[in-house]
Amino acid sequence: MVEIAKATPAASRTDIVRQEGRLELAQIRKHFADFLGTENALSAARTSAAQRRSDEAIAAAVTGLILSALLITGFGLYLARSIARPVKEVAEGAARLAGGDLTTRLEPHGIGEVEELTNAFNRMAERLEASRRELEEQNDRLKESEQAKSELVSVVAHELRTPLASVLGFTSVLLQREVAEEQRREYLEIIEAQGRRLSALVNDFLDVQRLEEGQLSIASELVDVGRVVREQTELFAGQSPKHMLDVSLPPTPLPVRGDSNRLAQVVANLLSNAIKYSPGGGVVRVAGNRNGTVVRVTVQDEGVGIPAEVQREIFGKFARGHAAEEGIEGTGLGLAISRSLVEAHGGQISFESTKGRGSTFWFELPTASPG
Repeated sequence: MVEIAKATPAASRTDIVRQEGRLELAQIRKHFADFLGTENALSAARTSAAQRRSDEAIAAAVTGLILSALLITGFGLYLARSIARPVKEVAEGAARLAGGDLTTRLEPHGIGEVEELTNAFNRMAERLEASRRELEEQNDRLKESEQAKSELVSVVAHELRTPLASVLGFTSVLLQREVAEEQRREYLEIIEAQGRRLSALVNDFLDVQRLEEGQLSIASELVDVGRVVREQTELFAGQSPKHMLDVSLPPTPLPVRGDSNRLAQVVANLLSNAIKYSPGGGVVRVAGNRNGTVVRVTVQDEGVGIPAEVQREIFGKFARGHAAEEGIEGTGLGLAISRSLVEAHGGQISFESTKGRGSTFWFELPTASPG
């Protein structure tokens, strides 16, 4: 059509040509319309697919952000629970320790080093508590020691004053005045008795100190307890005309392994107490026997007895019950020393007493083979 119009312009303006041209143009327009419709459909499909992919991408991104936020939040909570909270608990526990609550303990939890920190805190708290207990025990021992020293000074001042005054007084009389021979002998006997009393007091104090320091030596030899009891009762028999000593011993020996001098000291303490705590006089019954694997010595008096409220402390140092109130002299060391000596020999000592009806003291020692 273009070539015909170029070659014969007049021919191109004919009705047939114009009609044919309109048909061709209509056909072309139809093709273009179809093309444009197809392209628009494809473009719409592409746009829809792109929009869908965009929406999916946005949804995926939002989901990822939400998951990331959840992960970050969870990780934060995990850190807070596993690290921050245990560290905070350790800090609070340290504050309680600093405030004096050494019983503070933490529940071990957390990760790695945090749990080790908690365990280290508990170990430190345990050591601090143990140290405080040890210091408190040492403080209690120091208080007891100070109290014992005060009691010792008081007892020494009280107990030594009387015999010292007697010794000095009668010595002064003998030095400054002429006295008859009989009176002079009487004064010398008083001085000797008070000197022996002073010596006994000093020995008791030294024995207590050695026992506390673990330095008191105990011999290990075969000893006939019956002979020891008999010798001591003979020594005490003439000390008080108001008392009668009734001795009951078997004809055969009562052998034990130990120190005869220390065992004699125990028997002497029991006999001295029996006489001293029965100021009205009476019979002091002394018995020794062998019962199976033990040798038992018993000393019974008819004296004032021991009140029930002080019986539990009667073997303690300086324990004298109501003796001071009743005017009975003594240091309160004899029974404490006797118990230590009996226990050092592997035995035991005890008593039975009723106030106003006398007391019965006894001790038992493991028997020994004569061979």
